[in-house]
Amino acid sequence: MKILMIIVLVLVTLVAVAFGYIYWQNSQVPELGVRDGQLTPLSGNPNGVSTQAVDTSKSVAPWPFKADQPATMDAIKAAVAAHGGGEIVTERADYLRVLFTTPKMRFRDDAEFYLDSDARVVHFRSESRAGKSDLGLNRQRHQQLATLYAR
Repeated sequence: MKILMIIVLVLVTLVAVAFGYIYWQNSQVPELGVRDGQLTPLSGNPNGVSTQAVDTSKSVAPWPFKADQPATMDAIKAAVAAHGGGEIVTERADYLRVLFTTPKMRFRDDAEFYLDSDARVVHFRSESRAGKSDLGLNRQRHQQLATLYAR
C-alpha cells in the first residue's frame, strides 16, 4: 500500500511539473518580426509552418497580393477575424502579427504575415509556443486562412 502511494505521488508530481513547463513555455513571448525581407526562422520543432521555411516539411505557399498593399492587409485582417481565435498584436503597413489561442487547452500560437510588395506576395509564419508537436494545427490554420483570404 505504501509503495502504491509513493508511485501515485511521483506520477502526480511528474504531471504537475509537465503542466507547469507547458504553462511556462506558453507564457514566453518570442522575438519575431521581419529582417531584410525574412520572417524569423522556425525552431527545430515540428510545430510550425512558414512560406520561407527551408525544410520542405514546414513549408507552405505564399498568397498573392490583392489590388494593392492596403487591400491585401484588409483581406488578411478580414480572414483572421472570420477564422476567429486571433488577437492582433502588431500591425504595420507591411506586417501583421496575430496571437491565436486554442479554445480547449489555451495554447498560444504566434502567426505573422509579411506583405512583400516587390514580389507581390504575402509571406506567412505560424508556430506554437509550447510543446514539440502541434498535430498539424498551424498548417491547417494556414489553409483555412488562405481559403478565407481568397474570398
